[in-house]
Amino acid sequence: MKQTIAKDIPLAEITLRKYEDPKNLFGREYVRKLCLSIGLLQPGDSRDIIVDILHVLLRERRQLSLPEIEQMIVAERKKAKLQLLGVAQSNIRRQLRRLRELFLVEKVRNAYRITENEHLGDLFEQKIQKYYLESIVSRVRQYFFRGL
Repeated sequence: MKQTIAKDIPLAEITLRKYEDPKNLFGREYVRKLCLSIGLLQPGDSRDIIVDILHVLLRERRQLSLPEIEQMIVAERKKAKLQLLGVAQSNIRRQLRRLRELFLVEKVRNAYRITENEHLGDLFEQKIQKYYLESIVSRVRQYFFRGL
């Protein structure tokens, strides 16, 4: 007889981590800590192309095509003397999808930009905190108060 294994697939999830105050962080290091803080990057992870993608989009503040993003990432990583790991277009697309799932990036036609060209703080409050986080906390609260 064939057994079925139930999989618990979350409807939504977010990882939040608290790090030191970001006032002394700038550029790529600031974006890296931001990615770590919201679970887009794992501590000690050397595959950090998502940091470069977000950094380029934040710095440019305009719509960029996939080839433009790739070109800028390669140039940045070479300038910083970082390995060119994960710069394949398929991986960049996958990381852009992760940024889109958290409402940080949107796709307009065949280009990508920071959602509605908003400031990151506004995006956090409007999209992540009010929409995403509230819905997750509400559902977790239901589990706590349901009882047996």
